[in-house]
Amino acid sequence: MAATTVVVQQAPKVVPKITSWSTGLCHCCQDMSSCCYAFWCCPCFACSTTAKFGENTCLPLVDICGPGIMAAFGLAVCVPPVTLSMRVAMRHKYQISGDICEDIAVSCFCIWCSWCQMNREIGHRQRLAMAVNAQQAAPIITTAPIATTVQPTAVVVSAV
Repeated sequence: MAATTVVVQQAPKVVPKITSWSTGLCHCCQDMSSCCYAFWCCPCFACSTTAKFGENTCLPLVDICGPGIMAAFGLAVCVPPVTLSMRVAMRHKYQISGDICEDIAVSCFCIWCSWCQMNREIGHRQRLAMAVNAQQAAPIITTAPIATTVQPTAVVVSAV
């Protein structure tokens, strides 16, 4: 009886590359049209940015209506929940360094700049994805195995 050897090869672990934001928080001059759009109509800008990210378009309206509704029930809301959650989701999706304290501070004190930065980041990541997809992949050359058949040899039985 022949012994069977089983070789188990573990897949290499992929270490995520931690990056930083592609632009700074106050770099609105890099995309002046978006900056003006955010300044003059931040709710519309936030809705369009959320849609670009793949979330529900109306989600940022919670930041507008939420504090009023919560105040009616006697609860104070000082952190815009959607802005904060979008910022955290974007950091996790794109592996951007940072922490929740920084996200809370930016969401509370610089909401317009935060939405502008997130919009620029989405645009930057979409351009990177398009550049990667546009590159020609190297041709893969494979060789097909050659199938061989072995004819059974004839067995001659002679009667004695």
